[in-house]
Amino acid sequence: MRGKCLCGAVNFELKGAIPNLYQCHCSLCRRATGSSANAALRIEAGQFAWIDGADQITEFETDGGYKSHFCRRCGSPVPNPTAGGSLYWVPAGLLEDGGGIRLAAHLYVDSRAGWDEIAAAGEHYAEMPDAEALDGLLRRAG
Repeated sequence: MRGKCLCGAVNFELKGAIPNLYQCHCSLCRRATGSSANAALRIEAGQFAWIDGADQITEFETDGGYKSHFCRRCGSPVPNPTAGGSLYWVPAGLLEDGGGIRLAAHLYVDSRAGWDEIAAAGEHYAEMPDAEALDGLLRRAG
């Protein structure tokens, strides 16, 4: 499965079994995306590869440690390694074909915008669930 940013400068590929998606409704993700939630997946670093444009990526980090990587040409959020480096965070909207992937979880639903009506599909979590439990849910088939 391949993905790219809005202008096409940043391209990447995901290999192997693709995990399901989650949507994060926290205020930081809303600000980073300009939307009600940040739809993404987390994939093993060995399943992720840059095809082109890694040199076009820039980063912003808050004082609290929240990071946002984006294409310096078009501003699209782009994949980035998680804190431990064993996983990559991948924005779902960049994927060229998301067939077979389903929405498995909604995170930080208690922090959602007042106008955000969260879909019933997927598990709902008031905040961030335990990482192991979330990974198990995202890797669950169908």
